[in-house]
Amino acid sequence: MDFLKDLNNQQKQAVTAGTGPVLVLAGPGSGKTRVLTQRIAYLIARQGVRPFNILAVTFTNKAAKEMEERVTDLLSGQTNGLTLGTFHGICARILRREADHLPVTSSYVIFDADDQVSLVKQALKDLNLDDKIHRPLSVHATISNAKNDLLGPEDFPPNTYRDEVIRRVYQRYQELLLLSNGVDFDDLLLYTARLFDENEEVRKRYARRYEHVLVDEFQDTNLAQYALVKHLASFHHNIFVVGDADQSIYRWRGADYRNVLRFEEDYPDAQLILLEQNYRSTQNILDIATAVIERNPYRTPKRLFTERGAGTKATLYEAASDQEEAQYVVEQIATFVVKKQAEPGDFAIMYRTNAQSRLLEEAFLRANLPYKIVGAQRFYGRREIKDMIAFLRLVHNPRDEVSLFRVINLPPRGIGAKTIQNLRTRAQQLGISAGELLLQLTQDVDSPTEEALGGRALNVLIGFAHLLHTWRSAAETETPLALLDRIIAETGYRDLIDDSSDEGRDRWENVLEFRRLATERQDRPLATFLEEIALVSDQDTLDKTSNAPTLLTLHAAKGLEFPNVFITGLNEGVLPHARSLEDPEEMMEERRLFYVGITRAKDRLFLLYSQTRNTYGYPDYVEPSRFLDDIPMELMNDERPQETSYGDVYLPRRAPAPQSTRWEEISTRSAPALQPEYAAGMRVHHAAWGEGLVLNSKIQDNDEILDIFFEEVGLKRVVASLAKLQVMGK
Repeated sequence: MDFLKDLNNQQKQAVTAGTGPVLVLAGPGSGKTRVLTQRIAYLIARQGVRPFNILAVTFTNKAAKEMEERVTDLLSGQTNGLTLGTFHGICARILRREADHLPVTSSYVIFDADDQVSLVKQALKDLNLDDKIHRPLSVHATISNAKNDLLGPEDFPPNTYRDEVIRRVYQRYQELLLLSNGVDFDDLLLYTARLFDENEEVRKRYARRYEHVLVDEFQDTNLAQYALVKHLASFHHNIFVVGDADQSIYRWRGADYRNVLRFEEDYPDAQLILLEQNYRSTQNILDIATAVIERNPYRTPKRLFTERGAGTKATLYEAASDQEEAQYVVEQIATFVVKKQAEPGDFAIMYRTNAQSRLLEEAFLRANLPYKIVGAQRFYGRREIKDMIAFLRLVHNPRDEVSLFRVINLPPRGIGAKTIQNLRTRAQQLGISAGELLLQLTQDVDSPTEEALGGRALNVLIGFAHLLHTWRSAAETETPLALLDRIIAETGYRDLIDDSSDEGRDRWENVLEFRRLATERQDRPLATFLEEIALVSDQDTLDKTSNAPTLLTLHAAKGLEFPNVFITGLNEGVLPHARSLEDPEEMMEERRLFYVGITRAKDRLFLLYSQTRNTYGYPDYVEPSRFLDDIPMELMNDERPQETSYGDVYLPRRAPAPQSTRWEEISTRSAPALQPEYAAGMRVHHAAWGEGLVLNSKIQDNDEILDIFFEEVGLKRVVASLAKLQVMGK
């Protein structure tokens, strides 16, 4: 097979690059996944490198699966031994193999995000610290950042009182993890990096094996991941990294775009290759993106170009309110769909924060139109699914106290908080976990334990302990699916959640969906099944089959593409976010975030902002985003009103749109031209503000918007259909 066929010159240069360090700076939509997969295939088929000696790392399961499928197809399946996956997945496998060097055993469990926060809450409680003062989410974020910077509790610098508190919580948090034979996501990286750093024999074994190390999305690596890559490439020095500092948007979780600069410093002889030809977007979209990102300093300039032509101009739309902004999105999508210019699934609506999705969801719901959302309550985050996972985790690892105390009273067995506390206390006295103590109860009950737990409570606990013992025995020979069926049947879990209500039926259907997942993975051992579930990301759960618009944050949009993209909330304090206004580093990241959103669009781009946004129930006047000022107006169709806004602005909540059942209905509703009822010079009366003079009137988004000067309160902007004005005369 000709591995260079259909590659442009820059891509060919990257695929055929010689040995040694190589840095590929790949613009958005420039075919970096193709370059990585072709590079792997080229090394195997043309350079004679064994798949066993190649390591390729990326950030999401979605990207890893896509790369694996492409490489397998290119090489007709000759990829046995190739190591390809996410950083966390690869580290998880290494740690299981090297568990003898770790503070956990090979049967460790990976605590998900919710479990990690629960553990922080437990640590705060154990230290008698108020979780209303020391917010668990904030504390956990600081601990996570410390781990990403390779800092353990003993290394955490106590520069302030808060730092000292977090150091203590961090220490207790780690103790609780180890007590449960568990790790969090960050431990996967931290433990592996420390293992390589402190154990030269282990590091050399892996470094010698991997003759070539390839890394995708290099700009999103944190310090721990950068250290891992350096360790793994320390013997052969064949390190091939692909990234784009302009798309580094995960600083809040430790990603450091400066790793690109560190790479150039650590490998001064590295080949630098630019990928600048874009295969996704039109030239107008690329020019808008370039105009935004070129204001950031400390970057390598790239000239993004495409052979797709200029394309249509972007639409810049000013809404009167954030609610009207959401309504505009729905009506525009409906119009394109009814005119058969696009399918509903061709649209993505992006926003800076999850909270912004509410108004958009309301607009779709009012119109009775379908949508799908990324990053809301994930399937694996639903109560019933977390219950199922907790049962399986406990069977796999009885030391997992988070899972134990989640399911020990499911369905209710009369095990209350006092019994659980007595169980924990007795286990601590014995120097074992509560789960291990339970299993001991199936063999023997010594008198101190019987005294500590009490007669009735002891009998109930023994009953659950026998269930757990039975499940653990079954797990030695049964598949995860068979084990799951056994647990559901023996606990009567369906009767607990399915009460014949719509919600109950939905919950049971979710359990059946989880069972279907187990059916698909019957060949996996329980440990692998649980590991794959723990490392699923939001993007991995995106439903590609439903033909509906996608709602997602700009952070979640990374790596995706859509024919048509709406970016909403382009106001100061939203994008850029208020937290970034005084921090130059944060402001640069906000600009990169906008750049990423723009470059997700293939054909059409809509940029939306509003005059007011609802804050704490009241409309506040807000300025357009400063980023819009960087975009040349000749690249956009300007749908902003021509009148200059001044004075106070008041916009009541928009009246709900009538219910619809088809895209055609909402599109038709926005089509008829609305005739103005008011004209400049009219005198009107408002129930609260008294008499006023109409200064101007305009039709906007199927409503008449009026600027009125009231004698008592000054200038107000109102929606005519809601203001209940009485005409006094001209």
